[in-house]
Amino acid sequence: MSNIEQTLSIIKPDAVERNLQDKIKNEFIDKNFEIINEKKIHISKEEAEKFYKVHETKPFYNDLCTYLSSGPICVMILQKENAVLENRKLMGATNPNDAEEGTLRKKYGISIDKNSVHGSDSIENAKIEIDFFFKN
Repeated sequence: MSNIEQTLSIIKPDAVERNLQDKIKNEFIDKNFEIINEKKIHISKEEAEKFYKVHETKPFYNDLCTYLSSGPICVMILQKENAVLENRKLMGATNPNDAEEGTLRKKYGISIDKNSVHGSDSIENAKIEIDFFFKN
């Protein structure tokens, strides 16, 4: 039985600023992800705070929200078998220095904060995150 899932991917401001969207999208396509929907947007700090609400007790919360709202981002719904896990594998560790060779964060990430991409960490969060950006 196939396990087709959807997950949310965000190409973060540092990568958009460096014009890496097409390179990163091609990496997803090369790994057989289907890009179901995508848009380039610039969210407010308040919207970033809502999006990252799960992290609000953590020390990095404010910086994270400031950063995500600092410039345009590209949000995408990706679909494939085991999309959540496959996307996490492709992204690599949060800190680009710890990420495996060939992962998006190793290739494009600048720092633990500016790590170029976000991906949902569970099926449940993927649904919430997709709704956050794509529910009309």
